[in-house]
Amino acid sequence: MITARAAATFEPVGRSVATARGFVRDTLQGWGLAELIDDAVVLTSELVTNAVIHAGTSADVLCLRDESGVRVEVVDRHPERELPFVPTRRGTPDPDSEGGRGLMLCAVLSAGWGVEYTSSDKRVWFRLEERAQPVGTRSAGPVLPDDQLPVSDSRVRVAVVQVDRSDTITSWNEDAEALFAYTTDQVIGKPLTDLAAWPHTPGTGTGIAEALRLSRWEGSYGLRAADGRTVPVYACHLRIRDASGEPSTVCLLVRDRERAVLQSPLRGPVVHGDHGEGSGGDPLEGLLGSPAPDDLDGLLQRTVERARDMLDGDAAYLLLATDDETELEVRASTGLPSARQRFARVPVETASGRYGSARMPAVHEDLAAVPGAVPLLSGTGMHSVVTVPLKVEGRLTGSLGVASETPGRYGNEEALRLQFAADRIALAVESARLTELERLRRGSLSFLVEASELLAGTLDPDQTLALMAQMTVPNLANWCAVYTMPEADADPVLSYVLHEDEERIDGIKSLLERVPPPDPDVRLGVRPWNAPADAAHNTALRSSLRRLALGGLRQPGGEVPLVATAAAVGGETVVFPLLARNRVIGLLVLGRQTDERFRQETLELAEDLSRRAALALDNARLYRERTTISQSLQRSLLPPELPHIDGVEVEVIYRAAGEGNEVGGDFYDLFPIREGAFGFAIGDVCGTGPEAAAVTGLARHALRLLAREGLGGPAVLERLNTAILEEGSRARFLTLLYGELWPRPEGGALLKMVCAGHPLPLRLKQNGHVMAAAEPQPLLGVIEDLELFEEEFLLERGDVLLCVTDGVTERREGSRMLGDDGLAEVLGGCTGLTAGAVAARVLRAVERFAADSPSDDMAILTLRVPED
Repeated sequence: MITARAAATFEPVGRSVATARGFVRDTLQGWGLAELIDDAVVLTSELVTNAVIHAGTSADVLCLRDESGVRVEVVDRHPERELPFVPTRRGTPDPDSEGGRGLMLCAVLSAGWGVEYTSSDKRVWFRLEERAQPVGTRSAGPVLPDDQLPVSDSRVRVAVVQVDRSDTITSWNEDAEALFAYTTDQVIGKPLTDLAAWPHTPGTGTGIAEALRLSRWEGSYGLRAADGRTVPVYACHLRIRDASGEPSTVCLLVRDRERAVLQSPLRGPVVHGDHGEGSGGDPLEGLLGSPAPDDLDGLLQRTVERARDMLDGDAAYLLLATDDETELEVRASTGLPSARQRFARVPVETASGRYGSARMPAVHEDLAAVPGAVPLLSGTGMHSVVTVPLKVEGRLTGSLGVASETPGRYGNEEALRLQFAADRIALAVESARLTELERLRRGSLSFLVEASELLAGTLDPDQTLALMAQMTVPNLANWCAVYTMPEADADPVLSYVLHEDEERIDGIKSLLERVPPPDPDVRLGVRPWNAPADAAHNTALRSSLRRLALGGLRQPGGEVPLVATAAAVGGETVVFPLLARNRVIGLLVLGRQTDERFRQETLELAEDLSRRAALALDNARLYRERTTISQSLQRSLLPPELPHIDGVEVEVIYRAAGEGNEVGGDFYDLFPIREGAFGFAIGDVCGTGPEAAAVTGLARHALRLLAREGLGGPAVLERLNTAILEEGSRARFLTLLYGELWPRPEGGALLKMVCAGHPLPLRLKQNGHVMAAAEPQPLLGVIEDLELFEEEFLLERGDVLLCVTDGVTERREGSRMLGDDGLAEVLGGCTGLTAGAVAARVLRAVERFAADSPSDDMAILTLRVPED
């Protein structure tokens, strides 16, 4: 039965994949299915990518929740495009194949998946099952001394509420009335779920109903009082049945701060005696207590606390082995300062003697006699210690230790007791560790999917650096620094610094600028880097000594930032080389705060991220270099500043089509030929982009050279035609309007023009009349023998000459085109305007003619003789 539904539609564009992931994540989070989010996000990303990118249609995403899990469906509008075939090698899917990866993930991560075809769409679905586990947050802790019990009101009220099999309230005592301000008559016959404010996540209101059906449940939630406020309560539910067999639930409720009244006490420590299977107590239950924690960290913390109590110790710790069994990682401790660097690693084999290996039980009566025997306890004041291995099927999975400040406290008997309990807990710890590892790996996969898309979405090196840092802080580290290398043999340069506390960024940056950068040698690989922590410690120490030398005077604003910076970088620091295309292009530095270490899974994830980030950064760097070169070359094709012409106003507007293009197939020029004479040109090379721009450069420079040789307009264009034809396969058709401008002292200007296949120039008279100023002639770059002629007329006071390329006249909106007539109409309304105003009005008319952006190069050249 479907209990919740959510749907959304996404357009066939790349950004829809990230939006769809966010939709699924928010939906499942709202339904309280956080443990399914990572798998659902990865699978949704693959299926929506197949729909909007490969199938090229919009995608409908439908989330359906039922009593046991969630089903996600992705629908595209391209049923003819079947699912990609998954190549196999000897019957198994080929992970190196480019097709069918999404289906491979569905098969691995989901409880079931399938595809349904109709005449109009294709529906791919997958199903994820919710893990079967008791509802609610269960907790347990040791019995507290009287002076440590929580403070309560003068009278502790215990509300007793009874509900029937349909969760309807049948009993409501006086303490319930006092706690929640409802009278008995107001609540009898109403469902308890109407008053419950737990869980707080929207869409998961059935949680309390599930808890009421368990035989016993204990935990925290909230109940809404009569005045609308939510009262946090600690509850103990007990499922019972009456003489006729009718079930009901009795709920005991107290204020959450008074939970000690109802909270179940932990079991006592394991007692001395027979440890055989037939003994009265279960060592596993005695070590963990009941109920056992569901998560790994809770399980490990409970284990060390109960191990300490079992042997009446002062401290205890538990370490888990890495996959290769060469190191142990600190995962839980109690009674040790600063948790003794959680996730710190120590070698399995520390010495050659019997007690130098974590694979064997060990008892040290006094650590003072053997300094360094247990590095984790150095400087803690512990003397006697017993350690035992955790093994599963003969394989070392961890180590459990209990320590005391009293020498000689432990012997072989305690080691046997602790080993017996450790043997019983080892399998549970390993199972929880594997479950956590699988969850982390799936979360890592989801993280890398989103990180890859973010990195691929930009070609700006600065933005790539910022993304790289923001993805690692605070997800993987407390702070991050990125070094870049402009050249292959150059020293690394500090380029970006980020800390989870923005107030620490400047201090860390200043510190790193004083420290030599890490060695970029690729052979060093991933490695620790102690220089920042050492430099911060030494700086803070010198500051303290300086303050003492000054008689205790505090430097205003000086010492506290230094101490804070030292604490911020005082933990483990690791360097990851940014390797792209077989060369190191930079370094990624991740750091932790004082006494904190990285866990192995985090380092592996960071290493994978660094490889992806390095390639993205190198792509962005190459794109910037090529863009810079391209723009420099293009700018060299543009004419320099326009010359000033006495008695004539000149205005040019130029727009090149295509992102990143500054020069295209259209071009213009205005240049002095000799004293009192100026040449001007506007042309259009067939095509756009770099190939057209090459012919543009040839034409512009050839025009200047030939015109200054004293040749007339027809001769200039005929020789240019020959030069274009000599380019062979690189030749392009060229339309060109070339003219000579001769300003007259008495006013006006003499124009001589040749229009070779170009849109005709338009002349605007002072009276508003618009006319063509030239006749059409053959374009250049087609035939060898051209017979061109020159036209001559006088541009009088107030007259305007408008020259444009076909990007203006061929501006389209559907089947409509601006055309020569439309351009003439625009020009006719420009009487009295300056040359700049005329050009601007023409450009505005072109842009407003259609809704989309212009797709062709465009040049506008206006010449005007002022009236005065």
